[in-house]
Amino acid sequence: MRVFKNFSLRGFNAEWLVKNRFMQRFLRVDEELLRMGLQGILEHKLRSFLTMLGIIFGVAAVIAMLAIGEGARRKTLSQIKALGLNNIIVQSQNEESKDNFGTIQFTDIEALLNILPSIDAIAPVIQNEPEVMFKTRSEKVTLTGTNAQFFEMMNLKISEGTIFSDWDDENYQRVCVLGEEVARNLFLAENPLGQTIKIKDVWFRVIGVLEHQPISTAGATEVNFNKHIFAPLNTVYVRFDRPSPVSRLGQLIVHVINEKDISKTAQLIEQILLRRHEDKKDFAMIVPEQLLRQSEETQRIFNLVMGAIAGISLLVGGIGIMNIMLASVLERTREIGIRRSLGATRKDILGQFLLEAVLLSLIGGVAGILLGYFLSFAVTFFSNWETSVSWWSVVLAVGVSSAVGILFGFFPARKAAELNPIDALRYE
Repeated sequence: MRVFKNFSLRGFNAEWLVKNRFMQRFLRVDEELLRMGLQGILEHKLRSFLTMLGIIFGVAAVIAMLAIGEGARRKTLSQIKALGLNNIIVQSQNEESKDNFGTIQFTDIEALLNILPSIDAIAPVIQNEPEVMFKTRSEKVTLTGTNAQFFEMMNLKISEGTIFSDWDDENYQRVCVLGEEVARNLFLAENPLGQTIKIKDVWFRVIGVLEHQPISTAGATEVNFNKHIFAPLNTVYVRFDRPSPVSRLGQLIVHVINEKDISKTAQLIEQILLRRHEDKKDFAMIVPEQLLRQSEETQRIFNLVMGAIAGISLLVGGIGIMNIMLASVLERTREIGIRRSLGATRKDILGQFLLEAVLLSLIGGVAGILLGYFLSFAVTFFSNWETSVSWWSVVLAVGVSSAVGILFGFFPARKAAELNPIDALRYE
């Protein structure tokens, strides 16, 4: 026999929830059972809200923490990828020298290419920080002298013009490629291609402009190629009165053919350079592929810790649901007795109370998802920390909140279903 047929939602228009086929199929219940589940929640709004708080904050914590972690992962990945995952960066470290050039020699390049079959290209790099001028505008930039292979190895894309060639490098041509930010600051709305700029006392012709590049991290140093000007290596040496290029390179970018050989090649490079430099460790090595692995391991640990903290919140929320549902069973003992005497089975009673627990968890889960999105947005807005809410974190949050409702609602529901109808009717 159907009971509570004339159920009233008392000021809260949730009739669409009751008659919604998706909700009925999702929860696998009929219309009347869904009505009674909502009635049990809406008759005690404050109690239901306080019960859901644990679920709300737990789910919000899951969403927000995973969003922060995913944002950090993507940022780190983009920074490391900007260095080239198949590259090994060898940097000079000469503490006695106060200029920007260290102890890596040109002959080191020849030795590495001749000895190691696992590498196919090396880009030598020198850098300094001159002032560059165009008309009345000036800016201090990083001037990078290198070869044509550098652009491909570092995944640098051209938005306008072209890059310089090996011929330009061999013939000391005064040509340059501008970083996106340098081009914007010097030329404003003008077209930079074909224009001449003055770097210190030397005039260079602009032949290309880079696309905007993500900021990368080389060791403890951030590298922003948007603020660089690139020129042929030999041109920089000759035009800026550099010392003899026997031992004055700042760094080498070594490209490894096969990703599987990166670690082994890095070890061999270190051994070769140590032998050539008389066992003097006057260089440092950065292996982006190893940095990526370390970052992924750190990210996994971070996610586990944050997941554990959020899990504790969900556990507390689940215990709150169990306590409230147990109190609800005692409060509604006579109602249970009446329903049983009118023909309701134990399965009906079990389904009613279990449905209330699941509804509390689902509603709390949805509210938690909205709060999690808001927290993620707030973190990005106030701290400029990139966040990214992934679809699987939302699915995980909904799944966990549903599981909490079923797990912690089952015992009170079973306790209600096992009540003796006669004892329930006599209960005061």
